[in-house]
Amino acid sequence: MSQFFYNDGGRKDAGFKGDTGDCVTRAIAIVTGKPYQEVYDRIFELAKESPRNGVHKKVYKPYIEKELSLVWTPTMGIGTGCTVHLVGDELPKGKLIVRTSKHLTAMIDGVIHDTYDPSRGGTRCVYGYWKMPSYNIENDPAWKALFN
Repeated sequence: MSQFFYNDGGRKDAGFKGDTGDCVTRAIAIVTGKPYQEVYDRIFELAKESPRNGVHKKVYKPYIEKELSLVWTPTMGIGTGCTVHLVGDELPKGKLIVRTSKHLTAMIDGVIHDTYDPSRGGTRCVYGYWKMPSYNIENDPAWKALFN
Protein backbone atom coordinates (compact mmCIF):
# COMPACT_ATOMS: atom_id res chain seq x y z
CA MET A 1 0.00 0.00 0.00
CA SER A 2 1.17 3.55 -0.71
CA GLN A 3 1.90 6.17 1.85
CA PHE A 4 -0.56 9.05 1.91
CA PHE A 5 -0.01 12.69 2.85
CA TYR A 6 -2.95 15.10 3.14
CA ASN A 7 -2.30 18.01 0.78
CA ASP A 8 -4.89 20.39 -0.67
CA GLY A 9 -2.35 22.08 -2.95
CA GLY A 10 -2.95 25.47 -1.35
CA ARG A 11 -6.71 25.40 -1.91
CA LYS A 12 -7.66 26.51 1.61
CA ASP A 13 -5.00 29.23 1.65
CA ALA A 14 -6.45 30.55 -1.63
CA GLY A 15 -9.78 31.06 0.15
CA PHE A 16 -11.75 28.14 -1.29
CA LYS A 17 -14.15 26.26 1.00
CA GLY A 18 -16.23 23.09 0.90
CA ASP A 19 -15.87 19.86 -1.00
CA THR A 20 -15.14 20.05 -4.70
CA GLY A 21 -14.00 18.09 -7.72
CA ASP A 22 -10.80 20.11 -8.12
CA CYS A 23 -8.35 17.21 -8.44
CA VAL A 24 -6.82 18.60 -11.65
CA THR A 25 -6.06 22.00 -10.13
CA ARG A 26 -4.84 20.45 -6.90
CA ALA A 27 -2.52 17.87 -8.53
CA ILE A 28 -0.97 20.46 -10.86
CA ALA A 29 -0.40 22.92 -8.00
CA ILE A 30 1.21 20.25 -5.81
CA VAL A 31 3.55 18.86 -8.47
CA THR A 32 4.60 22.15 -10.10
CA GLY A 33 4.72 24.24 -6.94
CA LYS A 34 2.58 26.89 -8.63
CA PRO A 35 0.07 28.72 -6.42
CA TYR A 36 -3.36 27.06 -6.40
CA GLN A 37 -5.07 30.30 -7.47
CA GLU A 38 -2.75 30.70 -10.48
CA VAL A 39 -3.47 27.15 -11.67
CA TYR A 40 -7.21 27.56 -10.99
CA ASP A 41 -7.34 30.83 -12.99
CA ARG A 42 -5.46 29.33 -15.96
CA ILE A 43 -7.71 26.27 -16.10
CA PHE A 44 -10.78 28.52 -15.79
CA GLU A 45 -9.45 30.55 -18.73
CA LEU A 46 -8.83 27.44 -20.85
CA ALA A 47 -12.07 25.62 -19.95
CA LYS A 48 -14.23 28.76 -19.91
CA GLU A 49 -15.89 27.36 -16.78
CA SER A 50 -15.05 26.64 -13.17
CA PRO A 51 -12.59 23.80 -12.58
CA ARG A 52 -14.31 23.09 -9.22
CA ASN A 53 -16.53 20.41 -10.75
CA GLY A 54 -14.00 18.59 -12.89
CA VAL A 55 -11.98 19.41 -15.98
CA HIS A 56 -12.12 17.59 -19.30
CA LYS A 57 -8.97 15.85 -20.55
CA LYS A 58 -8.94 17.98 -23.71
CA VAL A 59 -8.39 21.01 -21.44
CA TYR A 60 -5.88 19.72 -18.88
CA LYS A 61 -3.74 17.51 -21.16
CA PRO A 62 -2.41 20.34 -23.40
CA TYR A 63 -1.95 22.59 -20.35
CA ILE A 64 0.14 19.96 -18.55
CA GLU A 65 2.16 18.90 -21.60
CA LYS A 66 2.56 22.05 -23.68
CA GLU A 67 2.50 24.88 -21.13
CA LEU A 68 3.99 23.12 -18.12
CA SER A 69 6.28 20.75 -20.11
CA LEU A 70 5.55 17.63 -18.07
CA VAL A 71 6.25 14.38 -19.89
CA TRP A 72 3.49 11.74 -20.31
CA THR A 73 4.22 8.05 -19.81
CA PRO A 74 1.34 5.63 -20.48
CA THR A 75 1.13 2.56 -18.26
CA MET A 76 -1.93 0.96 -19.82
CA GLY A 77 -2.97 0.30 -23.39
CA ILE A 78 -6.02 -1.06 -25.15
CA GLY A 79 -6.35 -4.70 -24.23
CA THR A 80 -3.40 -4.76 -21.84
CA GLY A 81 -5.34 -4.73 -18.61
CA CYS A 82 -4.04 -3.17 -15.44
CA THR A 83 -0.26 -3.40 -15.22
CA VAL A 84 0.51 -0.56 -12.77
CA HIS A 85 -1.35 0.27 -9.57
CA LEU A 86 -1.44 3.48 -7.54
CA VAL A 87 1.30 2.39 -5.15
CA GLY A 88 4.70 3.93 -4.63
CA ASP A 89 6.81 0.94 -5.57
CA GLU A 90 5.10 0.56 -8.97
CA LEU A 91 5.76 4.16 -10.08
CA PRO A 92 9.04 6.06 -10.51
CA LYS A 93 10.45 8.46 -7.95
CA GLY A 94 10.06 12.17 -8.58
CA LYS A 95 7.09 14.49 -8.91
CA LEU A 96 4.20 12.87 -10.80
CA ILE A 97 0.66 13.74 -11.77
CA VAL A 98 -0.96 10.32 -11.93
CA ARG A 99 -4.06 9.64 -14.04
CA THR A 100 -6.54 7.04 -12.83
CA SER A 101 -10.22 6.52 -13.64
CA LYS A 102 -11.94 9.90 -13.24
CA HIS A 103 -9.15 11.32 -11.05
CA LEU A 104 -5.74 12.97 -11.12
CA THR A 105 -3.55 12.77 -8.04
CA ALA A 106 -0.08 13.96 -7.13
CA MET A 107 2.64 11.53 -6.12
CA ILE A 108 6.01 12.67 -4.85
CA ASP A 109 8.71 10.05 -4.38
CA GLY A 110 6.15 7.28 -3.91
CA VAL A 111 3.88 9.21 -1.52
CA ILE A 112 0.35 10.18 -2.61
CA HIS A 113 -0.40 13.88 -1.99
CA ASP A 114 -4.16 14.49 -2.10
CA THR A 115 -7.16 15.32 0.09
CA TYR A 116 -7.97 11.61 0.43
CA ASP A 117 -6.25 8.33 -0.33
CA PRO A 118 -7.44 7.35 -3.84
CA SER A 119 -5.35 4.14 -4.02
CA ARG A 120 -8.24 1.82 -3.08
CA GLY A 121 -5.88 -0.15 -0.90
CA GLY A 122 -3.31 -0.50 -3.67
CA THR A 123 -5.75 -1.91 -6.25
CA ARG A 124 -6.46 1.24 -8.29
CA CYS A 125 -5.14 1.06 -11.84
CA VAL A 126 -2.96 3.80 -13.27
CA TYR A 127 -3.54 4.85 -16.89
CA GLY A 128 -0.30 6.80 -16.96
CA TYR A 129 1.51 9.72 -15.40
CA TRP A 130 3.11 13.05 -16.21
CA LYS A 131 6.53 13.66 -14.71
CA MET A 132 8.41 16.86 -14.09
CA PRO A 133 11.43 16.80 -16.41
CA SER A 134 14.80 16.88 -14.72
CA TYR A 135 16.58 20.18 -15.07
CA ASN A 136 19.93 20.29 -16.81
CA ILE A 137 21.61 23.69 -16.74
CA GLU A 138 23.59 22.84 -19.88
CA ASN A 139 20.32 22.78 -21.83
CA ASP A 140 19.20 26.14 -20.47
CA PRO A 141 19.21 28.76 -23.30
CA ALA A 142 20.34 31.50 -20.89
CA TRP A 143 23.32 29.42 -19.76
CA LYS A 144 24.21 28.54 -23.36
CA ALA A 145 24.11 32.23 -24.33
CA LEU A 146 26.74 33.01 -21.70
CA PHE A 147 29.22 30.56 -23.14
CA ASN A 148 28.69 30.95 -26.90
